[in-house]
Amino acid sequence: MSWILNPDGDQPKRKRPAKLKDFPKGPDGKPLGPQTPGSAPGSPWAGFPLKDEYPQVEDPADPTRMVSTKQANRPFLAYAQYRAEREQAHADWLQRKKEREEKLARGEKVGPEEPDPTEEREVGCLGLLKFVLYATLFVVLAGKFFTGSYLWEMDMPNLSQFIPTNQRLFSEGLLAQFDGTNPEKPVYIAIDGDVYDVSSNRATYGPGGSYHMMAGRDAARAYGTGCFKTHLTHDLRGLSESETRGVEHWKKFFAESKKYTKIGRVSHPPIDPASPTPEHCDPKKAQQAIERERKAAEEKAKAEGRAEGVKREEL
Repeated sequence: MSWILNPDGDQPKRKRPAKLKDFPKGPDGKPLGPQTPGSAPGSPWAGFPLKDEYPQVEDPADPTRMVSTKQANRPFLAYAQYRAEREQAHADWLQRKKEREEKLARGEKVGPEEPDPTEEREVGCLGLLKFVLYATLFVVLAGKFFTGSYLWEMDMPNLSQFIPTNQRLFSEGLLAQFDGTNPEKPVYIAIDGDVYDVSSNRATYGPGGSYHMMAGRDAARAYGTGCFKTHLTHDLRGLSESETRGVEHWKKFFAESKKYTKIGRVSHPPIDPASPTPEHCDPKKAQQAIERERKAAEEKAKAEGRAEGVKREEL
């Protein structure tokens, strides 16, 4: 299993360089070193002398001392040079500022004040906005490049939910208080959860009006079935296709109406799935609607079958 642990094979062992020499040793067999007075060890590598032969420069921290320009000292020397240049630039700026103030005192014309070239720049609001803009642009373009979508294949968020509105959430009990019996309160109706203010037509939805039974409640089922006495409920289970289209028609009517205004939503308790669906006020009419829909579905299926047969013949 050695090939699994070392698939590249055995690496050649490092050999002692031919130019590498032993340290000189004294009569006692120990290598000569700084501990031996009057002796200095030679270099074991001919191409790398132990003696520091790099040029020396003045120590930035102590002018009375010289330091080597070897690789280990270069970062410190470069930073010291940078600091010295910055200090010199600041001193030159102070001198120019002093000369400008003297000219101003003499009444001479001067140009705009020069900013300190060594002053640290602060990131203001404009700089922050630029950074956010560039970062957003980068993320959007990266999404287009990697996924083909500017939004990284995510759906556009619905920003309207964060916009404050004057709409409110009603309970069934609260909505019932706006049935028009109190002349000081507006008249509200609801259809499939959407609440509308119909106070502008109080004669129709208020007491004595032809649609007063709709006020103060969600009678969505009655809009589809026409049973204005027994179907004053939001339960839409068991509706036929034509009755469902009737509900959708009235929902669209109120949503697009310029006379009535949507003011909120009504929260209903959940409907028990085991509870019976409301019976139709006209069973004969309901049965006829079911028969019509059944026949329409059969005719549609036959038409689709004929179209499929024609396609097969053409092939």
